[in-house]
Amino acid sequence: MSTPDPASPGPLHTRLAGLSYGSLGLPLAFVALPLYVVLPNHYASQFGVPLAWLGAVLLGARLLDAVADPLIGRWVDALFARGSRAAWLVAAIAAGLLAIGFASLFFPPDSVRSSHQGLLVWCAIVLALTYLCYSVVSVVHQSWGARLGGNETQRAHVVAWREGPALAGVLIASILPSVAGLGATSVAFAALIGIAIVLLGQAPRPRPSPLAEGQLRPRLGLPFTNPAFRRLLTIFLLNGIASAIPATLVLFFIRDKLQAATLEPLFLASYFAAGGLSIPLWVGLVKRYGLPMTWLASMLLAILAFFWASLLGPGDVAAFVAICIFSGLALGADLTLPGALLAGVIQLAGHGDRAEGAYFGWWNFATKLNLALAAGLVLPLLQLFDYAPGSQSPPALAALTGAYSLLPCLLKLLAVGALWQLWIRHQPTSGVGPISSRSLNQP
Repeated sequence: MSTPDPASPGPLHTRLAGLSYGSLGLPLAFVALPLYVVLPNHYASQFGVPLAWLGAVLLGARLLDAVADPLIGRWVDALFARGSRAAWLVAAIAAGLLAIGFASLFFPPDSVRSSHQGLLVWCAIVLALTYLCYSVVSVVHQSWGARLGGNETQRAHVVAWREGPALAGVLIASILPSVAGLGATSVAFAALIGIAIVLLGQAPRPRPSPLAEGQLRPRLGLPFTNPAFRRLLTIFLLNGIASAIPATLVLFFIRDKLQAATLEPLFLASYFAAGGLSIPLWVGLVKRYGLPMTWLASMLLAILAFFWASLLGPGDVAAFVAICIFSGLALGADLTLPGALLAGVIQLAGHGDRAEGAYFGWWNFATKLNLALAAGLVLPLLQLFDYAPGSQSPPALAALTGAYSLLPCLLKLLAVGALWQLWIRHQPTSGVGPISSRSLNQP
């Protein structure tokens, strides 16, 4: 048997194949930015909803969604066992409901706008349903890519095809609400996800994997029997919450600390453009240094960027643009490399072609747990320190700065230590080559 060419794109062998698979990443990321970044500020600023109550609703909705993700992953594995067409059809239905839920969140009916209580109930219900639909589409998309297989570089290539359009989607979403409004943003999202779902139906399909009846639905806890997954998930959690906190607070920091609200599109576009353009760079570094060491380098870059942010004051626009670029470079690695590592963990554990959904269900659970903790803990904490949108008191701004920049630095440092201790030291080499199945499954 011939050895696969490490430089080959593998299963996504043409640009058309890559775009057909990866294009769904654009609308999914397009909707993620408004849901996770714009929505808290929108309800606080436009409707006057108190931060503590808003944080509680966001925490509850995200935790409910996170708990559902492993069950969704198990269901998606059963769908793929019946054929990729079944998985695609379910994703198409969920995508349509997602488009409706997205618009409903930002444009609640007049009957609920008269009270904060009504707005919070509406937000909680619609947000929970929207998150569930988002999860179904995301897990199908991620599992589809993981089932395409390939070596370490090829897996990174598959993830890059997914995350490259995703960052383009985030870039558009960072500008469009400010320029055209949330109404136009909702219409654009509906159109984009419709096109992407059609394209996914034409993408290279995972190889068939007929399973015995007893294997049709892998055990919910199967991924946790894999020591490599437990270690990788620990690192992912630490690094993820470090990124989720500034994502939740960035608009507050720009408006109140930097006093540069009119430049929000510039800052966000710089951040996400740098992330998207950096993906080929990170994939190239993977070929030379391997996935773990490349990811570690990106974490160190993020720490430097966020520490610099803690030194800024009103009007430091040029410096913050530079910070957005450097932290955006690190974002490109965070979106590409962990998923490629996870795909390798699944293959080396012998769980390929039957349990990708279970793994990505728990993976998405961790992602949403990070986002839930960021909103549910940091927003009430800021209110405890008397911070509210528009506040200019020195203690309140100091609390905002510490939460936005210094707390992520601390968590990123913990993630660096965990990556080194739990993962890189388990490799049979210094991290340049692929990880062996034996080293991955050491306890």
